[in-house]
Amino acid sequence: MTATEIAPEDARRRHQAGSLLIDVREAHERDLGMADGAAGIALGDLAREIAGVAPDPDAEILLICQSGGRSAQAVELLAAQGYRRPLSVAGGTSRWQAEGLPMGAPAEGVDPDFHERYARHLRLPEIGVDGQARLAEATVLLIGAGGLGSPAAYYLAAAGIGRVRIADDDVVDRSNLQRQILHTDARIGSAKVASAATALTALNPRVRVEAVAERVTAANVERLLEGVDVVIDGADNFPVRYLLNDACVKLGKPLVYGAVHRFEGQSSVFDTAGRRGQAPCYRCLFPEPPPPEAAPNCAEAGVLGVLPGVIGLIQATEAIKLLLGIGTPLRGRLLHFDALDMRFRETRLHADPDCPLCAPGRPFPGYIDYVAFCAAGTG
Repeated sequence: MTATEIAPEDARRRHQAGSLLIDVREAHERDLGMADGAAGIALGDLAREIAGVAPDPDAEILLICQSGGRSAQAVELLAAQGYRRPLSVAGGTSRWQAEGLPMGAPAEGVDPDFHERYARHLRLPEIGVDGQARLAEATVLLIGAGGLGSPAAYYLAAAGIGRVRIADDDVVDRSNLQRQILHTDARIGSAKVASAATALTALNPRVRVEAVAERVTAANVERLLEGVDVVIDGADNFPVRYLLNDACVKLGKPLVYGAVHRFEGQSSVFDTAGRRGQAPCYRCLFPEPPPPEAAPNCAEAGVLGVLPGVIGLIQATEAIKLLLGIGTPLRGRLLHFDALDMRFRETRLHADPDCPLCAPGRPFPGYIDYVAFCAAGTG
């Protein structure tokens, strides 16, 4: 230990003899329980509030956090303010508990699993308890439990999204396992959505997984979108992409787009709700489907196994940002990734004033035969 550190047992004796013990963790951390008798002042508030609890600069002040890092910073902060006897409790609350020293009771109504599971989110001012609660109340629709859907779903579940609805009518095949990390060899032949539910529930039992073993069609797309806050496109075919885009424009749902091909991928956010004429939709980017030879699927062209992981994680990141209202979404921007050169580049996208779907004031034209549309557009 350094000269400004003190062992928990010694800190306990000194506190009982009259020294002040201050827990400098955040409030949500202290809610799980503090060293018995400690006062709580977050490190960020310490400089402003310390004079109110310790006006005497000669008072011995014992500072404790979770493992000792923040309390060491607190010692330096108080020393800079003229306090002559600040000490950091070595090992923090973790060591205090490990040595069997008494702890105060958790705050009334506190959910230990919530605070422990999402501790690193709760420490981010941009998220905190309120933001994490918003994630827990959110519903994300994920179209496809394959290469893009697998990493996106894993991180959405880990982040604490309250409900993840997954639609996919396929079953697990051995060739999927090189990139579709939701699935295992033991679940070959199982419905992908059932396999996904097993994996995600094992990761985070707080998340409600709605497994929909259906192909997305014009007949069921609005039912799938009901109550959804953000949609992630993990489809691998153009008819579903156009259908999903059209439904999201009609219903005002933000759509997080992703696609992969061999060694390259791309992602964007199509969110026209309240932004018609300003933010583009998928049809603004691709008014017509490309010819088949320009966009073969993974089964035909192959794909680097880790590539969908990169793009799927970008999609999950954008979804979480949208739900929290933080950062700058990929709205109006198409992000390209080249895995071979390990380069990202960005293309600015503009709303098409003549878009048949999202142009300002244009009524929804209705769903179409998307398979025929894509076949005609490629002919």
